[in-house]
Amino acid sequence: MRWRSCSASASPPPAEQRASASATTTRPTRSTGSSRPPRRSPVPDDARINRRFWDRSADEYQADHASQLNELDLAWGVWGIPESELNVLGPIEGKEILELGCGGGQWSIFLSRHGARPTGLDNSRNQLLHAKRLMADKGTRFPLVNASAERLPFADASFDIVFCDHGAMSFADPERTVPEAARVLRPNGLLAFNMVSPLLFTCWNEVKDQVESSLHAVYFDLRRFDYQEGFVEYQLPYGAWIDVLRRSGLIVEDLIELQPPAGATTTYPDLVPFDWARRWPAENIWKARKPSA
Repeated sequence: MRWRSCSASASPPPAEQRASASATTTRPTRSTGSSRPPRRSPVPDDARINRRFWDRSADEYQADHASQLNELDLAWGVWGIPESELNVLGPIEGKEILELGCGGGQWSIFLSRHGARPTGLDNSRNQLLHAKRLMADKGTRFPLVNASAERLPFADASFDIVFCDHGAMSFADPERTVPEAARVLRPNGLLAFNMVSPLLFTCWNEVKDQVESSLHAVYFDLRRFDYQEGFVEYQLPYGAWIDVLRRSGLIVEDLIELQPPAGATTTYPDLVPFDWARRWPAENIWKARKPSA
């Protein structure tokens, strides 16, 4: 299955890795009370692959999708469904929120305007450059961190919410990202992430490079996808997602299957046709909670 920027041969997804080194302000020891030092392990191989891809693609991706990403206030997915309708994050005012794969920082900028205290993390330096410029344009300031979601440079119990909208959870190994997200969450903290549904993966015709109304892939083989365009993507069967969330000490609260509203438009038309997404879920949002201490 392929993500596409409207004109590029490389295929960027909706919200992955929008963030930059010169833009980066790493704050690895947020007020936590934990004595555990930040991890400084080497960047995983897939993270290096995806970093190169997004550093190459960032300018075109942001140009292609700015009209949607920069304008929709707290909106989920390729069809821009409002958070006010879905209530994924709950109350956010004053909350410490980590965005995994913040790209151009659009989500975190809107969170800041609503009174949250976001930190934007991205694997791509060039995406973070876009975030830095957009923050300056919008008169907003918050930390930007250049790091892989598989090796979060934060102490334990640093955040109230960890989330992404087609961000790092799609482009990093869930066996590493989910435990890391759970580690940096505070008790009763929320992990929420939107990504392409397993159903869309199984209905993707690789020969025609499009989604169809019949199954093409083996559902139980969903795992790691290495594309010739130069990026790596991850997806799991539903049961495997529940398993990795449970093993990471999280309790699944909800699985929200997104359906675009009538008349919805998108800057990602090559991912999924509107009629298909109205009939079957092309995206789903996982919500999982870290138990109270």
